[in-house]
Amino acid sequence: MQLPESLDVIAVGAHPDDVEIACGGTLARLVQQGYRVGIVDLTDGEPTPESPGPEVRLQEAARAAEILGVHVRETLDLPNRRLFDSFESRVALARVFRRYRPSIVLGIAQKTPLASPDHWQAMQITDAAVFYARLTKWDEFFDGLPVHTISKQVWYPLGFQSLSVPEGGGRFVVDISATLETKLAAIRAYRTQFPPHKERVFRLVESQNRLFGTSAGFEAGELFINATTLGVYDLVRTVLPGFETNRLIQ
Repeated sequence: MQLPESLDVIAVGAHPDDVEIACGGTLARLVQQGYRVGIVDLTDGEPTPESPGPEVRLQEAARAAEILGVHVRETLDLPNRRLFDSFESRVALARVFRRYRPSIVLGIAQKTPLASPDHWQAMQITDAAVFYARLTKWDEFFDGLPVHTISKQVWYPLGFQSLSVPEGGGRFVVDISATLETKLAAIRAYRTQFPPHKERVFRLVESQNRLFGTSAGFEAGELFINATTLGVYDLVRTVLPGFETNRLIQ
């Protein structure tokens, strides 16, 4: 079986625009750093009030991916508004993981009160698919795709109407000072979702990213939660990334 070139990171969202809103700046930065990055949308996000249909939403998603510079974007055919954690949805996403063989998977963290319940279902589907991707003796469900073990799973918060931060094995902020404008441009690609009367969304996203960034000493940043405990090899370079020394380390 001929497999496509592998990806370093895959970010999973319930709908086109979820990933851009939560971690688009990080994805753009990863691309700049030379990593191969992909996005998987579990649904096409349709219907929505101001979109004429899925074909337009998918065109917007393709444009957003182009702006971020990601290498692959796939949209599964799971149903928007009726997305549920099921065996079939878990296998559908796990097939993508087996095909592209990412080292890291980014997924939604926890519920999003007053927003789509699809987000919570997407978190559970992603968690299960990470596990399913590495299970042997299940060839009949995976079209002969080889098993693949994902090294790390990281969650991104998507809920903007809560000050609480989801639990996890360690929180960290990625510097997106250089890619904040790219992220906002990618979100603006969704013209049907964010028409002029929703301009407040961009103020909200930017202000939150600037808050996260300021908390870590950056101009702008995105918050992530590691699914397992974070390990540190070099405390000094972890807490002071720009630290330089002439001392000889034995």
